[in-house]
Amino acid sequence: MSYRDFSLSDVISKFALVTREDGTFFADRPPLQPSPLLVETLRANVPIAVAISNEKVRSELVVAPVLMELKRLHPTALGFFSGVDLTADPDAGLTGTCDFLLSLTSEQAYVKAPIVTLVEAKRDDLASGVGQCAAEMVGARIFNERAGNAIETIYGAVTTGTTWRFMSLSGATLSLDFNEYSINDLAKILGILASMVTPQGSA
Repeated sequence: MSYRDFSLSDVISKFALVTREDGTFFADRPPLQPSPLLVETLRANVPIAVAISNEKVRSELVVAPVLMELKRLHPTALGFFSGVDLTADPDAGLTGTCDFLLSLTSEQAYVKAPIVTLVEAKRDDLASGVGQCAAEMVGARIFNERAGNAIETIYGAVTTGTTWRFMSLSGATLSLDFNEYSINDLAKILGILASMVTPQGSA
């Protein structure tokens, strides 16, 4: 078993989590205006990603540029990783490759705790990625704890590139925002992501 094998119900029962589902968890996060470079990049990339419509292309052409905007804004405080192994607890199935993760460190040679945000890219079905992302969040928490660098809240996002859904894990509570945010509201998406990688961000 690996992260991709988990459904949401699997994660909840296996790791004794409780869920909160609402549309207000990230509603108060202030928007963050994208740079002209990101706007121009997505203007060129999004139509191609939608036309080709596979996870790899959407990840490379849409998701990665959005996350790299955060790295650009926090060059000495944020690590950006794509397609990395996150083995936290093989016996529990918490092993596999994460599409993207962000850590609160400038280290780029290897993943260093604390991991704060995981982003799972999907071709078209956000719901199918929620369980996998939640399992990765549990894995990230274990990874942080074993490194002696635990943080209160781990964040996650599932995205098709053009649509985003956000979640958080704090203690035994998995909070799921049922709102779906369109890439047309890029400033709101960036604002939510930025709040996840700053100390005041919580949900």
